[in-house]
Amino acid sequence: MSRNAELLSRLSACVPKGVSTKGLFISRAENAELWDVDNRRYIDFAAGIAVLNTGHRHPRVMQAVAKQLEQFTHSCFHVAPYETYLELAERLNRLAPGDFPKKTLFVTTGAEAVENAIKIARAATRRPAIIAFSGGFHGRTLMGLALTGKVGPYKKSFGPFPAGVFHAPFPNYSDGTTTDHALGELDRLFHSDVDPADVAAMIVEPIQGEGGFNVAPPEFLRALRRIADQHGIVLIADEIQGGMARTGTIFSIEHSGVIPDLITTAKGLAGGFPLAGVTGKATLMDAAHAGGLGGTYAGSPVGIAAALTVIDVIETDNLCARATRIGERIRSRLEKLAQSLPCIGDLRGIGAMQALELVKDRPTREPDSALTASTLQQAQKRGLLLLSCGASANVIRLLPPLTVSEEHLQEGLNILEAALRAALASTRP
Repeated sequence: MSRNAELLSRLSACVPKGVSTKGLFISRAENAELWDVDNRRYIDFAAGIAVLNTGHRHPRVMQAVAKQLEQFTHSCFHVAPYETYLELAERLNRLAPGDFPKKTLFVTTGAEAVENAIKIARAATRRPAIIAFSGGFHGRTLMGLALTGKVGPYKKSFGPFPAGVFHAPFPNYSDGTTTDHALGELDRLFHSDVDPADVAAMIVEPIQGEGGFNVAPPEFLRALRRIADQHGIVLIADEIQGGMARTGTIFSIEHSGVIPDLITTAKGLAGGFPLAGVTGKATLMDAAHAGGLGGTYAGSPVGIAAALTVIDVIETDNLCARATRIGERIRSRLEKLAQSLPCIGDLRGIGAMQALELVKDRPTREPDSALTASTLQQAQKRGLLLLSCGASANVIRLLPPLTVSEEHLQEGLNILEAALRAALASTRP
C-alpha cells in the first residue's frame, strides 16, 4: 500500500466526510512545486486556493516568520498590542484605492473579514439589509453562506441562514446574464423585495472565485458605485481571492477605476499564514463601538510578519507586472487550444487569475462537469494540481504562484493540454 493510500484510509476513519480533499498528502513544497508522501512531484496551479501568490515557502517570508518566532508568537492584540500590526495597517491603508483617510483591522480568516465588514456597514448606516450577488462566495460561516450565491456544496443542508440578505444576478457567460439585465433585476429587487433605504451594504467580488472566475464588467461596478452613492449604501469589495497582486494590480477592483468603501483581504495577504483584514474609510471603520471588533487570534503577529514581507516581495519583485505576464502566457496558450477544441466554451480572467469553461455544446453553453472532473483527474495523474469552480463545476481555474518560473509555467500548461485531450478521449469516445 502506498503512503498516500494508507493516509487516506486513516483520514476516512478520523475526519468527517464533509471535509473533502484531492487525495494526496503533501510532504514538502518549494515555490510552484510540491511533493507528496510518495515523493511524487506536482506543479501547483492551485496555490492553496490563491493563497500562495509568493509561492510555497518564499525565502524572505520564511526569514521574517523565523525572526518573529524568536520574539513572541501571541499576546492577543487587545491585551498587549504590537507595532507590526500598526505598520501593516498603515501599508494597506496606503495601498487601498481612494483619496480619503482609511483604517484597517485584522482578523484570522476571510470569512471573519466578511463578517466584520458587514458588522461595520450595519453599525455605520444603522440599516439591516445586505445585497450580494449570484455566484458570489463569501465564506463558510452562516453569514458567509447567507451572502454566498452558490448552493452546492456550500449551503446545502446548512440552513436556515441569517435574515436580511438579498441576491441579485451577476453578469456571466454561463447563463448569458448581461450587465443591463443584472442591473434591471437589482432595480426590480429595490421595488419588490427591499427598500434601498434599508440596505446597509452591497458586497461584490470584482472577479468571482468559486462562482467561476466571472469578471464583473467595469460598467457594472461603476453602476453599483452610483447606486450605492445614490442611496447611502456601503460598497464592499471582496478581494479575498482576487487581491494581493493576483490580477496585475494590488486589488482587482482597480481595473475598473471604482473605489469601494470597504475592502476585505485574506488568502494571498500573508503567503500561507492565517491572516485577513478589512480596510476602508476611516469614518465607516470607526462606526463600531470599542470592543465590538477583534478576536483572540485576530492579527496574529506571525501572520503580520509574513504579510509585511509579502508586500515587500510584491513591490521589490514587481509581482503585479509578473501577474500580467503570466496571464498573457496562459491566455495565449488557451486561445490556441480553444481553436481546436470546441469543448472550451469561454476563456476569462485578468492577470494570473484565468479560467476556461468546458461545455458540451458552444451554442447552448451546456456545462460539461464530467469532462471538467476527468480533466482534473488526468492532470493530477500527470503531475499538475488544478481546481474547478462555477455553479455547475465546469470551470477550470488556473492560479499559479506569481513567482512561478517560465519553465514550470509552460510545463503546467503542457500537462493541462494533455490532460484535457485525454479526458475528451475518455468521456467522448
